[in-house]
Amino acid sequence: MKQTVVGVVGPTGVGKTALSIEIAKSFNGEIISGDSMQIYKGMDIGTAKVTEEEKEGVPHHLLNIKNPDESFSVADFQKNVRQKIQLISKNNHLPIIAGGTGLYVQAALFGYNFAEEKRDESYQNKIEKQIDVDGIDVVYQRLKKIDPAQADKIHPNNVRRVIRALEVYDRTGMTMTEYHLRQRVDNPYRPILIGLEMDRELLYKRINNRVDIMLEQGLLEEVKYFYELGLEDAQSMKAIGYKEFIPYFKGEQSFEICVELLKRNSRRYAKRQYTWFKNKMDVDWYSITLDTKNEKFEIILNDLAGKLEKK
Repeated sequence: MKQTVVGVVGPTGVGKTALSIEIAKSFNGEIISGDSMQIYKGMDIGTAKVTEEEKEGVPHHLLNIKNPDESFSVADFQKNVRQKIQLISKNNHLPIIAGGTGLYVQAALFGYNFAEEKRDESYQNKIEKQIDVDGIDVVYQRLKKIDPAQADKIHPNNVRRVIRALEVYDRTGMTMTEYHLRQRVDNPYRPILIGLEMDRELLYKRINNRVDIMLEQGLLEEVKYFYELGLEDAQSMKAIGYKEFIPYFKGEQSFEICVELLKRNSRRYAKRQYTWFKNKMDVDWYSITLDTKNEKFEIILNDLAGKLEKK
């Protein structure tokens, strides 16, 4: 019998953390973070990491497992999540994935396999040198000839992904598109996906307000600390909430402009998250407002109880 896993998904700022804790308390569950940035130690404010108080004693996993100078891939996440699901299930607890990084949640739950091989640094260096000499367009045009479907998904300026797509082809003989199709396997779990959505105008107001609260909590000081450690180019500092302030520290932009960019990027990210989950996964959606949140949570818990009984 497939292991049941509950997923709580939706855009940033909609209330996923609170709902996942209510589910865990009601159904003897443990929570696995499905956020690609909450893995980093010390990056607490900008990632809206759940606090000890907010956890209400519910066990949480995959928080603070990496240093901010370390990289972490989707394949790494998938491996870690599956280990945690197995561990939680052995304890006869309900695994709950809570988070908004769509690709990560999809990879963990829907049987998507990734290449076992690490990136080949020598190959990457070779292509980077070619780009320095010939420009990115020459390399990108080669990808368009080899794998036009994948090229359409990658912006030419996303050099890392362009190189990876070419590396997969040159090392395996398969295009990335073919590779993705072949690596789909049977779903190893029985996922129950619960999505939270909110009127867009209300959600955007919440996101803007959330940024203001983060700044009051010391977001700027948090980002400055990691910037001064020399982590400007680290994967962790590419996250929304961190990258926006680097121009401020360099004296290239005013603080006010950086804050507005952060709010705008957060709103755009919320829209992308919502689109991803709508298009990629079979989710039961619940629309909530600030006034109806508690009532909706009760409805969700009742609906979930019925689904869990059917397993």
